[in-house]
Amino acid sequence: APEALMQALEDLDYLAALDDDGNLSEVGIIMSEFPLDPQLAKALIASCEFDCVEEMVSLAAMLTASPCFPSAHPEEAVALRRRALLHPDGDHFTLISLFNAFQQRECGGPYHADEGWCRKVGVSGEALRLAGVVRAELLEVMQRIELPVSPPAFGTDANVLNVQRALISGYFLKVARDIDGSGNYVMLTHKHVAHLPPACCYLLRQPPRRPPPWVLYHEFTISQDNCLRVVSEIQPQMLVELAPQYYLSNLPPSESRDLLMELRDKVAATEDVPA
Repeated sequence: APEALMQALEDLDYLAALDDDGNLSEVGIIMSEFPLDPQLAKALIASCEFDCVEEMVSLAAMLTASPCFPSAHPEEAVALRRRALLHPDGDHFTLISLFNAFQQRECGGPYHADEGWCRKVGVSGEALRLAGVVRAELLEVMQRIELPVSPPAFGTDANVLNVQRALISGYFLKVARDIDGSGNYVMLTHKHVAHLPPACCYLLRQPPRRPPPWVLYHEFTISQDNCLRVVSEIQPQMLVELAPQYYLSNLPPSESRDLLMELRDKVAATEDVPA
């Protein structure tokens, strides 16, 4: 549909993938080297700037492979073991943690031991092995086009912030805000209301916590009970700092937009104050 094509061009423009003439920019040319959707490609490129390439390339592979959690409602014993893999900073970090845990087992034991572990925690060994193949291919692309690959630092506070920055650089188009404190999320780019998926780390935690006020998500489909897929908390200040200003200005009128504009004005006022 023409509307869908125009929306795609607008999204590419926000991601700085197009120049003023509508041709691929330098960033767009690099993005096109990766067999990924534009937002994930942009986040992977941004990880070079924020020194979190090892983590982002693992995450990109996990998001590209088939779902690693085949059941959203596992048996109680499986759910307890799976809960130990949850990362406090969100689903994106849980996927990185899961990939790292599987790789350690794959390198240290026989094939059947991997399968036994996968059954215990209710994850797909096939999807995890596919993620390993995809990760190797992505690293080959990065080496071929001579992008810097920073050393792994997963688990540090600085690395968490850097991964969040890289994600926001690519996924600022996919941000939602909890409007009433009960998990009803309105997406910034339109009026749809969505909810956290049953397998989300924020719902599986014990004891349960209040849903995060602002989240970044990987995708949303109306057909799946209006649920967001792969969700992690972000701070709106980081969105103001990293998203294009003309994107923020073009958001539909809403309370969320007003909050971001207020934050933007505060940041601008701080920057104008002489040292």
